[in-house]
Amino acid sequence: MDAVTTNAPAGDNAANPHADRAAAFRTPPEARLDMPVQSFTAFDASRVRARAPDPHALRTRIARLFTFGGASALTLYGALEMYGVVNVGPITPLKWALLVLFVVNFSWIALAFTSAIVGFVSLLTAQRERAPLPPLKGRVAVVMPIYNEAPARVFAAMAALREEIEDSANRAQFDYFFLSDSTNPDVWIAEERAFVALKESLPPDARLYYRHRPKNVARKAGNIDDFVTRWGGAYDYMLVLDADSLMTGECVLQLAATMEADPDAGIIQTLPLIINRNTFFARLQQFAARIYGLVIAAGLAVWSGRSGNYWGHNAIIRTKAFAQACGLPHLRGRPPFGGHILSHDFVEAALMLRAGYSVYMLPTLRGSYEESPPSLIDVAARDRRWCQGNLQHLRVIGARGLRLSSRQHLATGVMSYLSSPIWMASLIVGMVLVVQSAYIRPEYFTHEFALFPDWPRFDYERALQLFAVTMAVLLAPKLMGLIYAIFRAPTRRACGGAAGLIGSALVEVVFAALIAPIMMVIQTGSVMQILLGRDTGWTPQRRDDGSIPLRDIVRRHWSHVALGVLTLVTGLMISTSLVAWMSPTIAGLLLAIFLSALSGELSVGLALRRMGLLVTPEEGERPRVAVRAEQIAAELAPATRMEDPLIAIRDDAHLRAVHEALLPPAIVRKRGEIAPDRALAEAKLIDARTAREAASWLQPGERMVLLHDRALIDMLCRLPAGEPQTHADEAPQGAPHAA
Repeated sequence: MDAVTTNAPAGDNAANPHADRAAAFRTPPEARLDMPVQSFTAFDASRVRARAPDPHALRTRIARLFTFGGASALTLYGALEMYGVVNVGPITPLKWALLVLFVVNFSWIALAFTSAIVGFVSLLTAQRERAPLPPLKGRVAVVMPIYNEAPARVFAAMAALREEIEDSANRAQFDYFFLSDSTNPDVWIAEERAFVALKESLPPDARLYYRHRPKNVARKAGNIDDFVTRWGGAYDYMLVLDADSLMTGECVLQLAATMEADPDAGIIQTLPLIINRNTFFARLQQFAARIYGLVIAAGLAVWSGRSGNYWGHNAIIRTKAFAQACGLPHLRGRPPFGGHILSHDFVEAALMLRAGYSVYMLPTLRGSYEESPPSLIDVAARDRRWCQGNLQHLRVIGARGLRLSSRQHLATGVMSYLSSPIWMASLIVGMVLVVQSAYIRPEYFTHEFALFPDWPRFDYERALQLFAVTMAVLLAPKLMGLIYAIFRAPTRRACGGAAGLIGSALVEVVFAALIAPIMMVIQTGSVMQILLGRDTGWTPQRRDDGSIPLRDIVRRHWSHVALGVLTLVTGLMISTSLVAWMSPTIAGLLLAIFLSALSGELSVGLALRRMGLLVTPEEGERPRVAVRAEQIAAELAPATRMEDPLIAIRDDAHLRAVHEALLPPAIVRKRGEIAPDRALAEAKLIDARTAREAASWLQPGERMVLLHDRALIDMLCRLPAGEPQTHADEAPQGAPHAA
């Protein structure tokens, strides 16, 4: 024989009385769809599909002219004013550096300011009536990629959405897929138990499916690609959710109807609002996203028009167009800049536009929700991965055939992280200039004849005026969001009236200002690590409201406090006015440990809620789908609690049958090729006296191999159950007895 089957069902398993029941849990028949890998260096423009004329093209052009023209004019004003600040006496290289750094950062906030104006005006003039939903003709797959998440919560979110769609006339058009990439064996089996419990609570014809990938190749992008290539041919559209996503049935139906009515649409993105958050930091984010986020998103939607962006979730996608246009290549070289593309969503939107489809957002469509990290440290961990993904776009931004708007979106993502080291560099240069003027003896009279000496000085009055303008431009989008919320009666009443909104905004602005320098240092460190070649990896996101131990907070932030102390001492040695100018930055760094600890406190967030601060409309009248998701999660929670997944598989014949039914076909290996983890797992199973003993020896990698192999599962299930290991003369955990 040239090959050996290592994952064949055992003989006894063929007669398993649970096999027929387990068949109902299998994935549907595959409908394969080719997904060719796209090139960034070559592109055939003749293959771009022709789009219908855009009826809103003029509005988009005007919005772009105002946004980018206004930002350019404002940046020019800022540059001239800053030049006037430093153009007192000779302009040294350091002064030129300060001028350039300021202009780069000011252009960034100027663009946000003009974009927010466009959004504010569009919201004030928007028509909110929506046409009745027509019957859907196309089929929709609702897909939720998951990676080592809490199973009860994510399964409940999908189940709650399914219930709402099932109440509609279009229920037959929807199928639902959990796409698991979980690498933790405990989580994997907990997912299957939750799936079994959920599936058995539904009618037999419920089109709810679960798939687990043996290897999470290319991470989330690879997870979606696997679905598209295996089942995408059966669906006209796919709605992509995140593990923390929650959407109402009405929102999903509206998205599907909008896409079906627009043959040019490739991706339609919603604006997810943050809900279900209770820690102090998460409530700050929740309030800011709800009150300010709408203005910012509306501006982005208007000037982007039908050449918009994609944020990776809570969006509907035309499946065949995605397959044809969005196969992502691996970037040459090793991570962090090489390998698979982390921030795939921006790139997929750019490729969809390149192929001739439209990508746009519906910012005022209600019923799209997500969650946010519970603390500052959790945000920093997520931000590190996003930073690497966005900096990778430096290798994509010059790809052939991309639209100018796509390059702008990619540049915006890059700049969102480069702005922190640029800000820090400008602070350092400014301090060096002040030190230079205070401690380095200037050459008052040069060799050239002059009536007056060259004093090293700035125009401080002009600098103060420019600082005030910069703060106004920076805070204006928040002010516009606040004004819009106050004038929207339902929002105003739900947030505690105008006084409640203003008080909440003041709390948010103060703490955002204090947290900003901490994030500046963190993001600067992330950028430097990535430039030095350190890969971030991919760790699951913490989504609960648990606090972080103080020792971990101190370890994470002591360097920020030390930097704050150094800055304060240096500033006091130079000038008290310098300390006053830098006081928000210094205060944020000095209080880094306190602020980080405060950010994850559940009690603080709940106390502010009782005071009527940082309240959002979705808290006063919770979305029905959110309430139902919590109920279903409570019902599924007992199914996900177990002593050991291997023992659960051994003791529950039905779970074993479902697990084996969901495994991929048998793996055939060449003779002589021995997988170390499988060999070790098999050896430990042979040497074990009981199933519990074997489970105590198996390492995580060996457990995953066992759970993927029907033959090894059969060996485990043939062992007697046994009792937990208690005797000192037993073999140590993780190692079999000596032969």
